[in-house]
Amino acid sequence: MEDYRKYLKPDVVSRLANMELKARLVVEGFITGLHKSPYHGFSVEFAEHRQYMPGDEIKRIDWKVYGKTDRFYVKEYEEETNLKSYILLDASGSMGYTSEKITKLEYGCYLSAALTYLMLLQRDAVGLVVFDNKIRKYLPPRSVMGYLYQILKELQNTESGETTDISVILHNIAERIKRRGLIILISDLLDEPEKVIKGLKHFRHRQHEILLFHILDPLEAEFSFSKDAVFRDMENSEEINTQTWHIRNEYRKQVREFILYYKRECRENRIDYVFVDTKKEFDQALFKYLIKRKRMR
Repeated sequence: MEDYRKYLKPDVVSRLANMELKARLVVEGFITGLHKSPYHGFSVEFAEHRQYMPGDEIKRIDWKVYGKTDRFYVKEYEEETNLKSYILLDASGSMGYTSEKITKLEYGCYLSAALTYLMLLQRDAVGLVVFDNKIRKYLPPRSVMGYLYQILKELQNTESGETTDISVILHNIAERIKRRGLIILISDLLDEPEKVIKGLKHFRHRQHEILLFHILDPLEAEFSFSKDAVFRDMENSEEINTQTWHIRNEYRKQVREFILYYKRECRENRIDYVFVDTKKEFDQALFKYLIKRKRMR
């Protein structure tokens, strides 16, 4: 039997053919691993099974269960929770950076795709906002499975773009959304932290719940360059020549302070903060989402 947990690895997912396959296999790998440590005892709440009855739609038969039991069972979904979620994906220039096999934006797109697939399986409504210094795409939340392909198509075609203006986008979206929901921000947060936090607090003021995925490349976090280097700003093309060993300690200190600032401010404002780098498997992020959803119920 295939080990679906391998599809939680970003480098494995990046080699798959299309976004639908990426989303489905990441979620299957995640669900397969839920019964293992550290997720023992936690279940996904999207379906139960009952025996197939005449008149049931054949497409609802769970063929994996049939393969194990030699009996026909169909998935029976819980009633819709009416949870509306908005995935806000940062597609600014800095998100196009990578020191490895996938960029921060690609990681964010794969995570967005998996979250969308998981939410729609649970009959939740999910929407997508792609932005840089402006809103590039806005897809309002819907809870029908057919909506998956529209969101995945947008993610498939998303490329890193202009400069960052996260706070302006957050305020804009907060004014648009009238009904309380779950806001999921996926970004490297490379903007003025105080302004970003103000934007997030705007959502909290309107009673929204927030889940923040802070994505950095491992090299951005550790600055483990071994040679002198020229650094170019991916949003304004400014260049700096430097001896990396000379600034490494100070750089790491500032990155730690940068991350700690977001952690502290998010904790004080009841915002769920999750730090991930582009090498981390996707199960941590998906599990954080399930915990958040469970609390909201």
